[in-house]
Amino acid sequence: MVSSEYERRIAARFAGFDQDGNGYIDREDFSAAAKGLLAEFGTTARSDKGQALYAGAEAFWQGMAGIADRDGDQRITRDEFVNGAVKRLRDNPERFAEIARPFLHAALDVAGKGGDGTVSVEDTARVIRILGVPEEIALAAAASLDGDGDGKVGEAEIVPAFARYFTVPE
Repeated sequence: MVSSEYERRIAARFAGFDQDGNGYIDREDFSAAAKGLLAEFGTTARSDKGQALYAGAEAFWQGMAGIADRDGDQRITRDEFVNGAVKRLRDNPERFAEIARPFLHAALDVAGKGGDGTVSVEDTARVIRILGVPEEIALAAAASLDGDGDGKVGEAEIVPAFARYFTVPE
């Protein structure tokens, strides 16, 4: 049995996905996250990076819907999120990481400036914040991802960390 404390903490993560605050997660929430990232980093939707980000958002939505949308209505309710997706993913955060990877890869590409697949800690925090994580947590999380202290974060660090944040309540 999943504890009510666990459920409460995971339910708080739901708000990160529910970009428009309407009480459920749907395709539009993933598109809104993509749009927010493009605006934050001054990238046009029609650019190659913009198109990759929207394709990644669609893949992320499809993966989440496939796991969590139990009634097939193309919306994930808070209950479906807490009692469906999270229960199936908490023992396998790697599965969540694989669902999120195309979107996060494209998001890092939008945020990256050096073309080396890495993003500054500051820009990583901006990405995390746009994805619904409160600013103070986003800043701390981005800093903690920079394990070697070079001021940069790559996909190998952010994808598993993102998966842990949304599947592990601590």
